[in-house]
Amino acid sequence: MITGDYGLTAESIARKIGIIESPDAKVISGVELAEMDDSALKEALRGEVVFARMAPEQKYRIVCALQEMGNIVAVTGDGVNDSPALKKADIGIAMGITGTDVAKEAADMILSDDNFATIVKAIEEGRTVYNNIRKFLRYIFDSNTPEAAAPTVYLLSGGLIPVPLTVLQILTIDIGTDMVPALGLGAEAPEADVMTKPPRSTKERLLNKNVMLVGFLWYGLLGTIFALGGYFLANFLHGWPGSPIAAEGTRVYAQATTMMLAGVVFSQIGMAMNNRTDRESVFKRGLFSNKYINAGIVIELLILVAIMYVPFLNGIFNTAPISLIEWLYLVCVPFIVFGVEEARKKILRNKYKKRGLK
Repeated sequence: MITGDYGLTAESIARKIGIIESPDAKVISGVELAEMDDSALKEALRGEVVFARMAPEQKYRIVCALQEMGNIVAVTGDGVNDSPALKKADIGIAMGITGTDVAKEAADMILSDDNFATIVKAIEEGRTVYNNIRKFLRYIFDSNTPEAAAPTVYLLSGGLIPVPLTVLQILTIDIGTDMVPALGLGAEAPEADVMTKPPRSTKERLLNKNVMLVGFLWYGLLGTIFALGGYFLANFLHGWPGSPIAAEGTRVYAQATTMMLAGVVFSQIGMAMNNRTDRESVFKRGLFSNKYINAGIVIELLILVAIMYVPFLNGIFNTAPISLIEWLYLVCVPFIVFGVEEARKKILRNKYKKRGLK
């Protein structure tokens, strides 16, 4: 706490609202601060401390010291004398009701209701938005791996296996079936532990190693297995491996590429549910609690069924209707993908619990 009030008043309020709790907490006056060098100030800032009877330039000095210690500093204030500290802080927050025009001009944010609890809500909202962007990216990446696997299989086989996905089918995934569930992830509610986690490092990237590994390798690998499994299942039902893989231009090839496409889409259904949380079980927050993801899943299924069963679209997308056995295979895919990931999250939660981490 940094205030212009007297020390006893400041300490009493700080203890009442929980800013300081230790009997050894320091109360430093403006006169005492003027006699302290920067190293002594930084040492005092490592413990519980209240600064009383501070001048504007002293508030500014305290903010500078905190920033030099590697902290991200938010400052709240309402008066003219708070404006240097508000301006210097990483996030200056002025009071909207009682704040002066000078304080509001210097601040980055204006607290319209003058209620500090609103700041906590804003931090929760900010963390949730940040996490949801990561979930969006992770979900988008998981379909890129099976898309890349299609030409890879063709190249590794020396052309013996025709490309399992056509260009238009890839575009269908990227523009059609991917986007609506991904947008639904942006509206996902905050996780229960969002406010118990420590602040992120300022050096941490939005697109970090975890997002890449989980999106491309883990989720992407699962999607690739089931998509290619569908492609080879269609060929198996028509005589493979006793006869060669269906060649391009044949009806069996169209059914096989349809199964590859459908395998990606049905994997995405499981992935959309999986990406709603990082470690928390989706059952805990409700399978169908995000109506936007539910709508997205319905829309991507409608798109898939349309290009599979509308003759005009069959010719454009190189698709064909599939058999009951193939449908049974596809229906199982989301449940397996979802179940495997729920098991991984449970293992992860247990590991963190043993370490005493949130």
